[in-house]
Amino acid sequence: MDKLRALLDELPEELYRQVFTHASWSERRSDSYSRLAFLGDSVLGLAVTSHLYPRLEAERFGAGRLTKIRAQAVSGPSCVAVAERLGIPERLQAAAPEGAGPGAASAIATDRVLASVTEAVIGACFLHVGYDRTAEAVVEAFQPELAQALEHPVDFKSTLQERLARTGDVVEYRVTAELGPPHERTFEVEATVGGRVVGRGSGRSKKAAEQAAARAALEAEAAEEG
Repeated sequence: MDKLRALLDELPEELYRQVFTHASWSERRSDSYSRLAFLGDSVLGLAVTSHLYPRLEAERFGAGRLTKIRAQAVSGPSCVAVAERLGIPERLQAAAPEGAGPGAASAIATDRVLASVTEAVIGACFLHVGYDRTAEAVVEAFQPELAQALEHPVDFKSTLQERLARTGDVVEYRVTAELGPPHERTFEVEATVGGRVVGRGSGRSKKAAEQAAARAALEAEAAEEG
């Protein structure tokens, strides 16, 4: 985390300001973090892939398994965890414009925004210092999430279907909404069993949203059993 924090603090003032500018705080969308987040998302994926690929045995870790590990390591919740360790909520608070009101940063500091700002940080660092230093810092910053994905890979959809198979039920997933611009799209999904909604989730991709919905369904089931 120290390397990514150091790179963040090295950013030129204009680039740093853009990282922490929400679209609602500027008349021009191009002044916000959105485009940087789009760039950072790609850099993050490549950095994690480049780190994992040579370190995992080809016989045990095929493309499908690598995809799941990477998806978990760079997921929205993972980016939010990194955001909190980087102090992004506090940095957003400090960057809020005077006329936006005292609660401006708190109002927009949703998990979706925190994840996007984390990606924007990565995108900005890439523009400023290039890929190599940024990738090294990213791998260090996401180390806890990488370890978790390797040691405890999560596939909520498979777990949910395995439980439902005991009673002969099948889960279906339906996209209920697509929010945001094309480059920052969020999908909302419902998981249903026999027409009954058992879980809802959202994510930056349909697959991620389905995993979130399956997780919500499992957590609801656990709560009922508890």
